[in-house]
Amino acid sequence: MPEPEPPAPEPPAAQPVATLLSRRQAGPPSGDPPFVRLALSADDRTRLRGHRQSLCGRDLLLQLERGEPLRPGEWLFGEAGDPPVRVEAAPESLLLVRAAEPLALLQAAYHLGNRHVALELRPGELRLLWDPVLAHLLQHRGLQLEQREEAFLPEPGAYVKGHHHAGGHDHDHNHDHGQHTHPADPAGLRHGHARPGAPP
Repeated sequence: MPEPEPPAPEPPAAQPVATLLSRRQAGPPSGDPPFVRLALSADDRTRLRGHRQSLCGRDLLLQLERGEPLRPGEWLFGEAGDPPVRVEAAPESLLLVRAAEPLALLQAAYHLGNRHVALELRPGELRLLWDPVLAHLLQHRGLQLEQREEAFLPEPGAYVKGHHHAGGHDHDHNHDHGQHTHPADPAGLRHGHARPGAPP
């Protein structure tokens, strides 16, 4: 008597289709519909294309027109029937910088700006992404430091690649710094190292 044939393998489970998002707007949608939350780092908010995952695990595919970075509180939309998506700022590891004297904080902002470090400016305080080398150098200058997990909202110019300068030309920051002339930096903050014996 012939042996029974083994059962046919089950077809693979269908993979969920990503929600395609191609439109953005500043204000919330009308009618207060259910929505999906998308938490993004400051760097990810500059990337307007590619797969992302919502806080509830939904696969999202961004296909937005190139332009300004996404802003927390902005809304993204796909096809009719897809839930709208609210952009949020994901918590990041930040370095908070304060100083006893306002001039010391201005000097720190100046040198960090020379390094093209993204900064969030607050009254009496600078915020940047945690970096142990920069933390050491800032501490060497006598600044007060604190590490904290919070949303990072840097000044837009830090992340907009092709920003416009007065004078009518656009400028991409992917250029050779060897063509710049920087003022003296005795503490070595601009280049990520301190020269031996440099004053704080």
